[in-house]
Amino acid sequence: MDNRPILFLDSGIGGLPYFQHISSVNPHERFIYTADRNNFPYGSKDKETLVHLLEMLIHALVSIYDPKVIVLACNTASVTALDALRNRFPDIPFIGTVPAVKPAALKTRSGIIGVLGTQRTIEDPYIEALVKESGRSVEVKKIAAPLLVDFVEHQYASASTEERLHVVSKYIDELRAAGVDALVLGCTHFLFLLDEFRKAASPGIEIYDSIEGVSQRLGSVLNKNKLRTSVISDCDNILLVTGKDDAEPVWKQRAEMYNMELKVFGRILEDKGKS
Repeated sequence: MDNRPILFLDSGIGGLPYFQHISSVNPHERFIYTADRNNFPYGSKDKETLVHLLEMLIHALVSIYDPKVIVLACNTASVTALDALRNRFPDIPFIGTVPAVKPAALKTRSGIIGVLGTQRTIEDPYIEALVKESGRSVEVKKIAAPLLVDFVEHQYASASTEERLHVVSKYIDELRAAGVDALVLGCTHFLFLLDEFRKAASPGIEIYDSIEGVSQRLGSVLNKNKLRTSVISDCDNILLVTGKDDAEPVWKQRAEMYNMELKVFGRILEDKGKS
């Protein structure tokens, strides 16, 4: 048994739906959700830069919190840096949020699937590799949607239902015109708009995400490696934002919404350096 925390990492709020689902089915585990606001967004960065940033950040997080598992709650980070991070930190199990391309490729009837993600994710050859792994020959309509990532990070909380549906609908219209009948949400941020995607896509386009697969994978890793906590009690989870500046009011709202304690990681590192 292992009472150390499980660490989630995303560029911002994108991985929170994953955290919410996984924490609900693992209520006795302790979680630290890290939002890397200091380096948001990840999707516009080149591979070498992003890998370096993630290695540096995870090294600092590991030195403070000693996590037993790290969940890369970000499709961009997973597609770009998962292998590099596993090599850099071989003693820590990493779980990536890989876009659900294979199930979409297996179930499409038209033979055309859509993948919506960041520029970095869309450009990565890993997407095509996932299609090949499915064993089916399908066409992939890939769309980079950096403005949608920014919308979720900065405007979602204050946007009306109509505004959310409007921002989603233009992507669905483009995909529908291309003959797509299976859409992969290739960025964790887009899970905040899942209801809007489903409404805009109906009828004819099925929406795919990896939230259930990631949850099952984490459960398997915890069980296989005997990493389940031995402490059966309510756990205090942490919402950790990078940088040294005060957390903006919206982060305080998110911490309250997900019942987490809000902390600023830059200040924690400063305090450690002084001790």
